[in-house]
Amino acid sequence: MGNEERRSKRTERLFATILLLQNRPYLTSRDLSEHFGVSRRTIFRDLRALSDSGVPLTYSEGGGYEILEGYQLPPLMLTAREAATLLVGTEFMKLQSDASLREDADDVALKIHAVLPKEIREYVDRLRENTVLDPYWLHAVREEGSESGRWYKLSEAVARSRKVIMEYWVEARQELTKRRVDPLGLVYYTDQWNLIAFDYLREEIRNFRLDQIRELYVLSERFERPEGFNLQNHLENRGMATEAYNIRLWFSRKVLPRARVAIPARIESEIETEDGVEIQFSFDNMDYLSAWLLRYGADVQVMSPPELRERHISAIEAVLDEYKA
Repeated sequence: MGNEERRSKRTERLFATILLLQNRPYLTSRDLSEHFGVSRRTIFRDLRALSDSGVPLTYSEGGGYEILEGYQLPPLMLTAREAATLLVGTEFMKLQSDASLREDADDVALKIHAVLPKEIREYVDRLRENTVLDPYWLHAVREEGSESGRWYKLSEAVARSRKVIMEYWVEARQELTKRRVDPLGLVYYTDQWNLIAFDYLREEIRNFRLDQIRELYVLSERFERPEGFNLQNHLENRGMATEAYNIRLWFSRKVLPRARVAIPARIESEIETEDGVEIQFSFDNMDYLSAWLLRYGADVQVMSPPELRERHISAIEAVLDEYKA
């Protein structure tokens, strides 16, 4: 290991020591030694370096080190890996259909980029030049401003527990409905942002796609979150769909490993057949699923529901018609 790499690792360890002691005070030198996988002698040198640089380290009477309350790290003391994670994250946000999300992602990326040290900035630039999140994005941008500001309005409503009134388009019934909801969380899946909310019309927690919201009003009235509600548990237990279909697909063994990890929902059951596996799950977006199935060609068959089978056949026929034209 060269001197430059040693210095870099030590610098990262010093930053990590500060963060660790701020979140878990009263760690001993032995605790720190085991955590970082270095000798206690190295830890003592690190602690002395931190103290000499102005970090208010103390040793508590009960044993263990702590940092006096109120001390804060200077902003954006990031490693190259951390900076790359943030900036690649902003690139993902630029793929969103909400124009305000894309604009803010640009601003955030510029601010982060401007304050990075030269060597980290160059590293991030090289990474960004050679990372593509969606090669077809330039051809797939939706109508500008069609969802502008909805994500931010709803994220604030979620964070502040504010009730929301909205006009929501129900695709399955081709109907515009008025809904009063308590927004509980935002989830990104199947290429869409989704609002998880208690729906007063249905008197239960439902999923609403942001691209189907036509009008949105955040009220000053607050709501109480359901006792014991956990967003992750809700998604695992009940799935994402408002009007979910029971999907049964047969896959050949050739494509099964690839299909299993790409299925856009939690698999509920798998049944072995003579020449493949039948997989069952719940899903709401038939258009998305019928298009997704085309990638597997003759190695997939729709067992149910009939609606998906018909759409899948129509999608295949549309492809054939293009070749006949």
